[in-house]
Amino acid sequence: MDRRDFLKQIMLWSAGITTAIPSFQIVPEILAAEKPSPLVSHATGKDYHKLVAQVLEPLGGISKFVNTGDNVVIKPNMAWDRNPAQAANTHPQVIKALVELSLDAGAKKIMVFDRTCNEERRCYVNSGIQEAMETVKDRRLKYFHPDSRKYVPVDIKRGKAVRQLSIYRDALEADTYINVPVAKHHSLSRLTLGLKNSMGVLGGDRGQMHHNLGQKLADLATVVRPKLTLIDATRILLRNGPQGGDIDDVRVMDTVIASADLVACDAYATTLFDLQPEDISSTVAAYNMGLGEMDLTRMKIIRA
Repeated sequence: MDRRDFLKQIMLWSAGITTAIPSFQIVPEILAAEKPSPLVSHATGKDYHKLVAQVLEPLGGISKFVNTGDNVVIKPNMAWDRNPAQAANTHPQVIKALVELSLDAGAKKIMVFDRTCNEERRCYVNSGIQEAMETVKDRRLKYFHPDSRKYVPVDIKRGKAVRQLSIYRDALEADTYINVPVAKHHSLSRLTLGLKNSMGVLGGDRGQMHHNLGQKLADLATVVRPKLTLIDATRILLRNGPQGGDIDDVRVMDTVIASADLVACDAYATTLFDLQPEDISSTVAAYNMGLGEMDLTRMKIIRA
């Protein structure tokens, strides 16, 4: 029975025209087909503070995700000893805008951190994010290097490729986790976007993630669930990622993308690189686990 036949049977049964009980065993498939389309918002502009606020408007604004009294984690990519123009890290003005908007929404505490790949002090400084955070004069903002004692073992109950991971406690306990990756090329995963960015909350030997990486990133997303993903595509790294370094590998786009659906956000961002969502293994794995939508035709994509 297809969807049309099922709905016709329901209508007849409800009207009393037939006594045959509809075949409810296909309800999950019907419900899946009827799920609301995830909203993906994108915007372009030179003023990055205004740009972040603008892209969030169709989603209901920052207050849709941050409530008064919330403990908020804003997770950028600042893993590399690179400056903003090199597009290896999230742009500092994008992070500052999210911090200030979250403060205005009444956040009790905001935490900004990343477990870096290069030496952490150089990454925090040269990314420009440390300087941007220092200009926010509000005691509710906590900007710090991760504390090795705060990684906790977590069972990944739905995991298909990994059963336990060491995860930073603040990311697990936050009322609101905001995922803010930079859109860029990656030598192993083709692209690094929202799903990949959450590797920055992992402790232990992250090198073990690289075997069957796409599925393991999807497994991680079953326990680290952002309320909001905002992808920084103000500058995208086209080649030689994730570290980059050559300005010739960078394309300036002055664009940001936002969605409450992590998978949909990644799927749409993939098109900036002339790729399709099915080209990225983590997107496919997360979609197959029911973590979000990857079919662009089933999304409501809005230019803010």
